[in-house]
Amino acid sequence: MRALTNQEARSRFDAAFACYSRLVDYARRRAAPDAEAVAAETLEIAWRRIERVPEDDPLPWLYRTAAHVLSNQRRATLRAGALRAEPGKPITQGRDTLTAILDASLDPALDRALRALSPGDRELLLLIAWEDLTPAGAAAVLGISRPAARVRLLRARRRFERALAETESSPAPSLRPLAFKEES
Repeated sequence: MRALTNQEARSRFDAAFACYSRLVDYARRRAAPDAEAVAAETLEIAWRRIERVPEDDPLPWLYRTAAHVLSNQRRATLRAGALRAEPGKPITQGRDTLTAILDASLDPALDRALRALSPGDRELLLLIAWEDLTPAGAAAVLGISRPAARVRLLRARRRFERALAETESSPAPSLRPLAFKEES
């Protein structure tokens, strides 16, 4: 990999920085206590590793990096809690990040259908529906191949549709936030 010129590095970082508000939203939906700090740390990592940030679409790379930042923060919180815990008392973990996403104001039928899915299915669907990624972008965030993402997405959509059909409410008005973006 060749070294980037200052102009190339600046151009890549400008493209990454343009994603700041989307990173903040991503972190908020995953119950980050300080979403702005997660976005800032993610952009700091992007600057230090600017040669790794994709030139064409930095967003999936940034989401994956933000997910790592969130994981590191949660582990640090658990360690700090373990240090303060009383001997012999169990250490309870924080909420599942995907459960935190579902605490948003959703239609009850949509909420139940999403909660019925596995965490992996929810994450894949939400990356595409709420983070506005293509299946290829979601694959990059999850660290899986594009074909694997497409197969998992197909299966997750089917499970979601079945779960939604099993709910009592009519899903028609609630499906708008879960409109799926196809690759072009």
